[in-house]
Amino acid sequence: MAGTFTRSEEQLKPDPRFQDRVLSKFINCVMYGGEKATAQRVVYSALDKIQTRLEKEKSETLPKSAIELFHKALENVRPVVEVRSKRVGGANYQVPMQLNKRRQQSLAFRWIIEAARDEKGRPMGDRLAKEFWDAAKGEGKAVTTKDNTHRMAEANKAFAHFAW
Repeated sequence: MAGTFTRSEEQLKPDPRFQDRVLSKFINCVMYGGEKATAQRVVYSALDKIQTRLEKEKSETLPKSAIELFHKALENVRPVVEVRSKRVGGANYQVPMQLNKRRQQSLAFRWIIEAARDEKGRPMGDRLAKEFWDAAKGEGKAVTTKDNTHRMAEANKAFAHFAW
């Protein structure tokens, strides 16, 4: 397993509460201006809110714990393809490209964080919790962004032969 990590992933320590590397990476992405403690507080408060809501609502479709819901939300937001601009013979084409796992994860992180930050008026922990909850159910702004990306790739698949 050690051979599958790159150098930066080896240095990344699992988060203190759940011992999860993906969550640790997400906390780093939420972080503003090197304030990691603040980012941890925000993410953990979101997961705590999710956990209390999960205990209230016993549902077969939803995971049992907040960390499982976090991973399910990421899975639902993770894109498989994206469109990239390619210039061929004086014309720009939107070419659909397959994504590797790292790019899929970074786009999912970015879309969830952007969706939470765009919604104003409530604490960031509440907004993140709402976005995770919606994404786990296959709804929300981040999932819509993924669907739009896939729709654009589908619409432009005639230009897939330009992907080299």
